[in-house]
Amino acid sequence: MYTSDYCPFCQMSYKILAGKGVTYKKILVDGNPDIWKEIYQKTGKHTVPQIYIGGKYIGGFQELNAAERSGELNLIING
Repeated sequence: MYTSDYCPFCQMSYKILAGKGVTYKKILVDGNPDIWKEIYQKTGKHTVPQIYIGGKYIGGFQELNAAERSGELNLIING
């Protein structure tokens, strides 16, 4: 997960994933312009979080939250 320590949407994403028992790796963007470039090249976005689960791009908090609410997140996690 591309993330920032100062991002409330990142914090909410951590809670959703932790509630599902998902272990995640934080790739911090704070003060790192090369990571911001990497995010944009991969996703076309300038925001965090940007979340991948099992190599599958999920999107940001809104997409993660929508997947959680619809039940799709369980399918993604359990493959």
